[in-house]
Amino acid sequence: MEDGKYVDGSIWFYAPNKGAPVVFAVFFAASCAVHLWQCIHYQAFKFTGLLPFSALVFTAGYIMREVGAYNRGNIDVFISSVCLVYAAPPLYELANYVTLGRILYYIPYHSPIHPGRVLTTFGAISAIVEALNGNGASYSSNAKLSDSKQAMGRALIKAALIIQLAVITSFLTLAVYFHRRCRAAGLYPKNLRAVLITLYTSSALIMIRTIYRTVEYFEVLTIHPRPGFDPNTISPIVRYEWFFWVFEATLMVCNSVLLNVRHPAMYLPRSNKVFLAEDGVTEVEGPGYEDKRNFLVTLADPFDIGGLIRGRDKVRYWETGTSAGGGDGVENGMGNGVGNVVGSGAGDVKV
Repeated sequence: MEDGKYVDGSIWFYAPNKGAPVVFAVFFAASCAVHLWQCIHYQAFKFTGLLPFSALVFTAGYIMREVGAYNRGNIDVFISSVCLVYAAPPLYELANYVTLGRILYYIPYHSPIHPGRVLTTFGAISAIVEALNGNGASYSSNAKLSDSKQAMGRALIKAALIIQLAVITSFLTLAVYFHRRCRAAGLYPKNLRAVLITLYTSSALIMIRTIYRTVEYFEVLTIHPRPGFDPNTISPIVRYEWFFWVFEATLMVCNSVLLNVRHPAMYLPRSNKVFLAEDGVTEVEGPGYEDKRNFLVTLADPFDIGGLIRGRDKVRYWETGTSAGGGDGVENGMGNGVGNVVGSGAGDVKV
């Protein structure tokens, strides 16, 4: 039973639990194995390949935490564990960006943004978050560095956590806006509903975890050890390990298992060229969504506001002469026809 008191010689403050890291390492390793099998089974490495990698990073993080439980004063093990555990959640969120992009490719006529820009825009920001997380964790957790460098590390992590919260909020706003457009148009098949529920749930779990990490880190910033300093005055969120196991480990293993049980490839086609016809039933393979602007321009202007100002027409390859994808070939990808009918998008799925 934890007593919230400082343990002499422990970089962790407390004596880390020696059993829990093994349990969570096994959970994440098992989830990683299932994700890997699902990528092979659904032929979806390009779509969901981040999922097994994210679980693998968590597995490594908890293995290092187990090593740290027996070596409480080893700074290198501590830094390795902290960096790995901090790095994995943004990777899961990056996987969610890929999923939303695939959803928008699937129903392009209600997408408020080019589907490919979801990954490039939010992915670019996530890369910044990952860089801030990695450098911040390594600097702030290394007591051998100067006070100024440790302070810089704490500032980097604080910035990364705040940016991550802002990005998740923006991402969910985009998803909800698209969701409302589909509902308003009366186009809300079971597979779309299922994958959106999964997306919202995963993002909510990641957001709760990030809020916990943000609160924890702001509490850490208030700690200023000096002669006569009483460790018991430190916030309980820092002194008690159970906060970590509940709001980090448990939430993230639930997220990984959720994405096993409700794997995105169960609900969406393998190719981003396959879209749902406006009848809400027929899946059609078309020419795909193109954006001929410079890549850097698409990062700076993902909504193509410049194109709207200049009156540039958007290619509407999904518009057909029939409501059920009656055409059987692509004429020019400019609205005169769509591709081959490939199946139904309204089959029985788990909701």
